[in-house]
Amino acid sequence: MTLTDSPTSSARTTYGAVLGSPYVARLLGGTLVGRLPNGMAPVAIVLLVTAEGGTLAFGGLLSALYGLTSALSQPVKGRLMDQHGQTRVSGPAAVLNSAALLALPAIHNTGSATLSTTIVVLGGLAAPPLEAGLRALWPSVLPDPARRHTALALDTGTQGLLYITGPLLVAALTTAHNPSLALVVTAALGLAGTALVLTAPPSRTWKPLSRGLSRTSDRLFSSRLVALFVALVGVGVAIGSMNVWAVAMAERHDTDLLAGVLPAAFSTGSFLGGLLYGHRTWPGTPTRQLLTGAAGFLLGWLPLLTLPTPAPATAAAFVPGAFLTLIVARAFTITDTLAPPTRTTEAYAWLILSIGVGQAAGAALAGRLADHPHALAALPAGGAALTLTVLLLARPGRTPAHCGRHRRHGAPVGTAG
Repeated sequence: MTLTDSPTSSARTTYGAVLGSPYVARLLGGTLVGRLPNGMAPVAIVLLVTAEGGTLAFGGLLSALYGLTSALSQPVKGRLMDQHGQTRVSGPAAVLNSAALLALPAIHNTGSATLSTTIVVLGGLAAPPLEAGLRALWPSVLPDPARRHTALALDTGTQGLLYITGPLLVAALTTAHNPSLALVVTAALGLAGTALVLTAPPSRTWKPLSRGLSRTSDRLFSSRLVALFVALVGVGVAIGSMNVWAVAMAERHDTDLLAGVLPAAFSTGSFLGGLLYGHRTWPGTPTRQLLTGAAGFLLGWLPLLTLPTPAPATAAAFVPGAFLTLIVARAFTITDTLAPPTRTTEAYAWLILSIGVGQAAGAALAGRLADHPHALAALPAGGAALTLTVLLLARPGRTPAHCGRHRRHGAPVGTAG
């Protein structure tokens, strides 16, 4: 996968300079707040169902449906955004998503499982595509490649905080009041964050490039882009199976806290790794950096094969997390290079979907292997091995002709994006 041959520069930039650039803090903060429902809604849904006397199995099903429908609908929403702009897509989506979350407690109280399921599915389908939208804005907000590199790393690295802060906030609200209030707060945060982004001038005025006359130039799925997306499924498998492995570790050691501590250690590693990675741009092509990240991601999971005790397991979970930001950030850079300029948001959405599908598959497979500790512990490494293998197999070849021209704001091919 010779996605680009130009090495990245080694210029330094600071987080202060990036966050001080016009609209960066607003867009990044608004997107994080607007995406908090991704970490809050699944937990709040389970707690609502069980608090009202429903079964954990049904609550888990609704929670999974919310996440799955949100992920599966990403490419459609990305395509619509490329055609109609961000405001016309994310605005109505946020309103519908929040309305569904607000309606769920009342609908669930009627006792109709069918209505509850329908509302959850509608809420997931309507989740606004803020992540893909933000990635589409960075080139216009930060024309300087070094600053864009830092923003992308910061953006990617802080996402793990959503899945630490979100569940903790839901747990606190439920303990102090009830799950219904947690859903109200979830809906309000989603609306507030989305409004903060969409009212910013870069989002309001953003328009994709005009569609060219050549139909070939608008073709999204090149063989290299498909290979990249397949490789990212392996990343998702590792993450999804890690969550189940954490629960199994908690049961094996009779320590419920481990079920949250281990994923939190992984997310903390991702956050700190993102800070380190985004502090400067690194030498080497994006492809080489992606391969380096994939290799480190795989090596980080190998200590799990020894079935470590809780303390070493927590340290082990930190290491692959530190390489996650490098993989995802470079995957977005390469996607931007390979996708046609008229369909970049849709391409970003497919990338997000690839990881989400892998997470669902990893969690499902890990659930079936829960009674086999060695196989379960090996599953995250298996997902990481899939990622590295696909990237290595896809590496030979020549860069498509359109890659050299697709730099919309003057960034040369191979610069951080």
